[in-house]
Amino acid sequence: MTNPTELLRSRYGETPFNSEIEWNDSLTSLLSHRSIRSYLSDPLPPGTLELLIAAAQSASTSSNLQTWSVVAIEDQERKEELSKLASNQAHIKQVPLFLVWLADLARLSYVADSRGLSHDALEYLESFVTATIDAALAAQNATVAAESLGLGTVYIGALRNHPQEVAALLNLPPSVFPVFGLCVGYPNPEVPAAIKPRLPQTAVLHRETYKLAEQEEAIAHYNDIIKDFYTEQKMNVAGDWSEHSAQRIATVEALRGRDRLREILNNLGFKLL
Repeated sequence: MTNPTELLRSRYGETPFNSEIEWNDSLTSLLSHRSIRSYLSDPLPPGTLELLIAAAQSASTSSNLQTWSVVAIEDQERKEELSKLASNQAHIKQVPLFLVWLADLARLSYVADSRGLSHDALEYLESFVTATIDAALAAQNATVAAESLGLGTVYIGALRNHPQEVAALLNLPPSVFPVFGLCVGYPNPEVPAAIKPRLPQTAVLHRETYKLAEQEEAIAHYNDIIKDFYTEQKMNVAGDWSEHSAQRIATVEALRGRDRLREILNNLGFKLL
């Protein structure tokens, strides 16, 4: 799908606006994004991993501190172990490449120690937030690059269900945290994935000041759109977006162990002062 009008309609479940901006391949790639959960086992061409990392390193990074790293997993046994730690998601085992993106403060600690300098600022929450943002920006650049090469991707946040076990499996030093994983491979053409509609821009785009109450109409409209999408795609999702989202935040149990995140981060060497 390359038609701008069709892409916008797929992204919002309707045609949201008319744009006079000249279309380009980058916009096509970005608006075509979809999560792929079924992959071929075909290997990636040589140099693909390195090109994805070059794209990742081209993302913005706070103060050029570059507080992220990534572990590339190609070993089948290790992918199977990570799949178990991430709610047994089968696509982790299918892909030829699984990337674990890390908030990494260990490298800066090492650099400061090597110069005989203190690194007290790394003990504060701001440094962890910076590292997490850096990792997310880098990963999204890699995702866009992968999709431009005809590859499919899906993020795996379920690694945070068992971050200490992931850290042990990957031999992560203190002050390094696995933020999420990323599957990278060729989509299985027998299991097509559709572009999932997002909230209307009137719910997420605020001009000058934030307006919460005015989102009600947009959310109600989106609930109708997403219900139609679930039906069309034969997805077994009960209710609409509001109901589904509310259920995901209704109880501590819904966090699947992530309610202990601060404790786990402390155990992994993050003081979060």
